[in-house]
Order: sequence, then C-alpha cells, then structure tokens
Amino acid sequence: MADTFADRRSPLRPLGNLVRGTLIGVVEVIPGVSGGTVALIVGVYATLIDAASHVVRGIVASTDVVRGRGFARSAAHFRAVRWSVVAPVLVGMVIAVIVGAQVLAPLVKAYPSETRAVFGGMIAASLLIPVRMLGRGWTWRLGLIALVAAFAAFVLTGLPTATMAEPPLVIVALAASVAVCALVLPGLSGAFLLLVFGLYETTLVALNERDLPYIAAFALGAVVGLSLFVNLLRVMLRQFHSLMLAMMTGLMLGSLRALWPWQDEFGQASAPGDDAGTLALLAAGGVAAVLMVVATQARMARGRGAA
Repeated sequence: MADTFADRRSPLRPLGNLVRGTLIGVVEVIPGVSGGTVALIVGVYATLIDAASHVVRGIVASTDVVRGRGFARSAAHFRAVRWSVVAPVLVGMVIAVIVGAQVLAPLVKAYPSETRAVFGGMIAASLLIPVRMLGRGWTWRLGLIALVAAFAAFVLTGLPTATMAEPPLVIVALAASVAVCALVLPGLSGAFLLLVFGLYETTLVALNERDLPYIAAFALGAVVGLSLFVNLLRVMLRQFHSLMLAMMTGLMLGSLRALWPWQDEFGQASAPGDDAGTLALLAAGGVAAVLMVVATQARMARGRGAA
C-alpha cells in the first residue's frame, strides 16, 4: 500500500504533511468518521502504520539490555521511520485535536444533522480509495468478506450511546486501548467507539479542562492498545493485502450508518425530515471534496510516473 502524496521531491512537502495531519486530527474528534480513512485518502496511511510499527519495536528493543544490543536495535528501528513525513503529520494531528475539541465539537453538537451529512458524503466517496486500489483483483470471496465487514460495522455503529460522567481511570485506559485501534483501521471511528462506551463528551471535557489524571490514563491505554495492535495490522497489510483492502471497504461502507443525518439523542436512526434537500446538498459537497482529493492524487501519481 504505497503512499502517493509523500513526494520526496516537493519543497512544500512539510507544509503538505502538516495539512494532512490536521485533516486526520480534525475528523478524530467527529464520531463516525475514521482518521484511518482520511489517512488513506490523503496518502499517508501506509507510512504512518509502518512508522508506528517501528516505534513500537524500537521501544521494545531498548529493553533488551541483557545482551547489550538493545539500544543499537532500537536506534535502527527509529532510523527506519520516515520522520520527514511522520513528524509534521503528528504535529498537525495534535494541533487539530486540541483545536477541534474546542471548536468542532460544539459545532457538531449545534448542527449534528448538517455535519453528519457532510461527513457521510465524504466517507461514501472515499470508498473509491480501497476499491480502486484492488482494481481488477476483486473476487466473489473478497466481495463476501467486504459484506461481512460491512455488516459488523453496521451493527457496531447501531449500538445505543450514553454518557459516563465520572468513569474510573481503569475504564478510561481500557476504552482508550480499544478506541486507538480504530485510529489505524479505516472505517472505524475512535471517537464513535468512545461515544458507545459513554466517554466521548467526558473525554472532550477532560481535554478542554486539562484534566491531567484523565489524560494520562487515556494516553497510557492508547499506547498499550496501539503497541499490541499495530504490528499485527502491519503484517496483515503486507501479507494479506487484498483481504485487508476488502475488509477496509466493508468497514467504511458499514460505518455510514453512524453518519445517517437524522438520529435521536441515543444515536438511533429516524426518518428524513423537511431538511432533506439541504442535507442532500451538504452530502454532495462532501462527495465533491473527496473526489477532488482523489483526482489530485491521480494527477500527481501520473505526473511522477511520466517523470
């Protein structure tokens, strides 16, 4: 799964990667939208997964002090990370999450139907990404796998939601360890999983109010969950490329249920209202935005191929 936007020759590469990280971070505070999906759209997904795997293995290798080779192996893993891409992406993500918690979260709360319509259109259009990556490799077996994954995501995103006001820090860490896995798996939203666990609003409040014990517990759980999951995902992406793309397609398709514009306070779908025309236009705008990114990606790829 080669990245197409990480052009080593572009002098604007750091700024571009900062913007890509910002886009990923922005959607991570939106329930139902997957940061992994956006990373796939903007072309840095494989680079981030590979980097996370090397960082995790580097940390593990640094503990091998008995044979005296731990630090050398650890340094080799850290050198293998494409920091020129990863660093600005991470900076953009952190900035976007902090700002998004203060700006976008209230916006989503004030205009829930409108924002779900826009992001629903974006996710629907982004299905083109894994579909095009597989191309003629689609078979009936892969189609069946995609349908099973879509059904699983459809069921998961249909779970009723609630809010847990003062959760134990152990619960916070466990929820974070699960939610962070959705960050690296396109089609699943970490923010939505927090919503299902009843910790979405609580986490935003803790971030805005700088609740350090809560943030520390969340960060610890996220690091542990990512450490356990990312290497498995990296191996799966390399050895079962077509299977993983089919699963990603299904997960993205099924997750559209979470972005149905008309929902009650518990996240359950309801019938369309009188604003159907307006929301359809907003969804079309989301589709157009992603199609523009896909078209730009294709032009850049053709340009490099002709060079």
